[in-house]
Amino acid sequence: MELNGKAGKHGLEGDADLQFLLVGGELIKIRSSSWKKTRFYKLQEDCKTMWHESRRTFKSNQTFSIDDIDSVRNGRQSEGLQKYTEPTVEECCFSIIFKGRKKNLDLMAANAEEAKQWVNGLEKIISNMRNLSRQQKSEHWIFNCMRKADKNDDNKMTLKELKHFLRQINVEVDDTYAAELFAKCDKSNSGSLEGSEIKHFYDLLTHREEIDVIYANYAQTAGQMSVKDLMNFLLNEQKEQVSMDDALRLIEKYELDETAKQKKHMTKDGFLMYLHQEEGSILNPAHKEVYQDMSQPLNHYYISSSHNTYLMEDQLKGPSSTEAYIRALMKSCRCVELDCWDGANGEPVIYHGYTLTSKVLFKDVIKAIKDYAFKTSEYPVILSLENHCTLDQQKLMAQHMCSILGSALITQPLGDTMPTGFPSPEELKGRFLIKGKRLNKLDAVFNNNSSVEDDSVSEEDEAADTKENGQKAKAKKSKIKLAKVLSDLVLYCKSVHFNGFEHAKDNQAFYEMSSFKESKAFNLAETSATAYVHHNMDKLSRIYPAGSRTDSSNYNPVPMWNVGCQIVALNFQTPSKEMDLNQGRFLPNGICGYVLKPEYQRDLSSQFNPNTLTKGPWLKRKIFHVMVISAQQLPKINKDKHKSIVDPLVRVELCGVPADTVSKETHHIENNGFNPMWNENFQFDIHVPDLVMVRFIVEDYDSTSHNDLIGQYCLPLTSIQNGYRHVPLLTKRGDVICSAGLFLHLMLLDAQ
Repeated sequence: MELNGKAGKHGLEGDADLQFLLVGGELIKIRSSSWKKTRFYKLQEDCKTMWHESRRTFKSNQTFSIDDIDSVRNGRQSEGLQKYTEPTVEECCFSIIFKGRKKNLDLMAANAEEAKQWVNGLEKIISNMRNLSRQQKSEHWIFNCMRKADKNDDNKMTLKELKHFLRQINVEVDDTYAAELFAKCDKSNSGSLEGSEIKHFYDLLTHREEIDVIYANYAQTAGQMSVKDLMNFLLNEQKEQVSMDDALRLIEKYELDETAKQKKHMTKDGFLMYLHQEEGSILNPAHKEVYQDMSQPLNHYYISSSHNTYLMEDQLKGPSSTEAYIRALMKSCRCVELDCWDGANGEPVIYHGYTLTSKVLFKDVIKAIKDYAFKTSEYPVILSLENHCTLDQQKLMAQHMCSILGSALITQPLGDTMPTGFPSPEELKGRFLIKGKRLNKLDAVFNNNSSVEDDSVSEEDEAADTKENGQKAKAKKSKIKLAKVLSDLVLYCKSVHFNGFEHAKDNQAFYEMSSFKESKAFNLAETSATAYVHHNMDKLSRIYPAGSRTDSSNYNPVPMWNVGCQIVALNFQTPSKEMDLNQGRFLPNGICGYVLKPEYQRDLSSQFNPNTLTKGPWLKRKIFHVMVISAQQLPKINKDKHKSIVDPLVRVELCGVPADTVSKETHHIENNGFNPMWNENFQFDIHVPDLVMVRFIVEDYDSTSHNDLIGQYCLPLTSIQNGYRHVPLLTKRGDVICSAGLFLHLMLLDAQ
């Protein structure tokens, strides 16, 4: 087992684009109109790290990991390149977009051909990295740490290097154990490990005792698992409805040993490989695709929604950016907010009014939305307009939306007659809906009643609220003039003020929707839950964070989903437990941004109240057993501290109706982030399983201050597979931590 980067090429040996990256070349790095500097970039031999020269003192060599790249964009597709380069160099430009808060890297190659090679090569290597199994990723991670520990690059490891390596992989080992492990592997007594000795050391290190036990229980055929043994395991432990054919398919797919494969057997390595794949994952593979009925009316779905989408940071002075829209849309957000104000030179701009946040052109935002809206989901996107513009700039807004979005923009109701309910996400695939104020009723479209002219309407509720936070509340809502051309684009999402559920029932058409400040919505959800559920059966509701959340923090979306609210808008730019819950809620159904609400939130005869839980189809008592067995390769939290090792604990949180909201946690394990084992059992009594979100949190225990988050994963209870399952871990920003994971045993049973 060499320490060089052969594993990194994974199937790309001899590829011309890969060779091009390995040789490297000069690129112009662009930061502003005056800062454009030539730098040398190349892919390192491990095929996992990019190296580039830097002129900064003490940092002449800098690297970044391929794992840190979110995407590569061809052409002038970033704000920086659009601002600081001419359209004539479009084909020479590309951008590297990083995960998290790291700034984009805007680059220009000498010619279009080279730019294409850089983009193709990077995309191939990123795609290969993502397609590796978790086991392969974990091997890569271990190799990387070995390479870092091999200080003199001689492909050998001394005891000192071994200790350094163990610290790299987050294991605190006392000197005796390290020496013992070293002696066991140093068969040649040469004082260093090389070749097969490193392989032996790797095997000892990655040995999974808990897998041995499970495998031994079922391997009843000459020490191996036969097809029948594997089928028994799948039926009894994983509670899957499978046949011998299904078990055989798994052997053919994951068994690496050809002799065993011919005997239709699965070895322990093949079994571990299966447990690391999607069949062994906690998320039901059937839910990875769009599996729900998408032909129900739009208001029968929870819709992934963003608040103040244009902001990258906080609400007072942070930057506004088209990049924020791209990031939200790429996470399948299906409702974005545009806060529109008069800009210079007659061009409307988007920013957070009355604050120091920077401004971005309305037309640039619409272009970015057009380009990125349907890359990760083909289902409709709602543009929620908060309009503060004068009539001329409103007309320009309407013109920009019509010309840029073209036929994708809904400008007429579907069908030839006045609709009585919403179209479905299926009927609206690839289309944009505008939410905002409208001058007249929708039936005017069919009555040839276009005599209405530009007129005054009351301001959006959220705009009025924001203003009230900064100034004394006015007795009367302020009015704004609304241009007819803009009003006509609002069809299925007309904003109206909320005056109580009875008033809405008697006076509001289905397409007239209200926005609720979080405090108002929470109050209604507590005092009038059943009425709120019924309101949301034929209308849309949008919830937004309180204006006082100037730090872009979030409210808990779960109580809002519990009463059937569809557009529960969150600050997507802020990593938080609330955003974890949102990511988890929209993880199933193909991450398409739409999740069908349970039937009792759609059926008019329902008397569902999440707070009191009377008898009804929602009450399905279950017992949820969770055994937290172990974790693998948890990352170090404090990378700068050479000797810092994590003390991990696991918390299991359930968020649902109040009766189902609970959390339990394991003890912490000292100084082991590599392979901690807990073997702790938890039991949860569940009342309304459809609405339960389950969140697994791994933290670094600290007796003197707040525990630090190591990783988390969240998904609906209804998407969890029973049995022994691996759970991936995500960072606080929702990116996968490549090699880390939890290993659990889960069982959801009907309560007796």
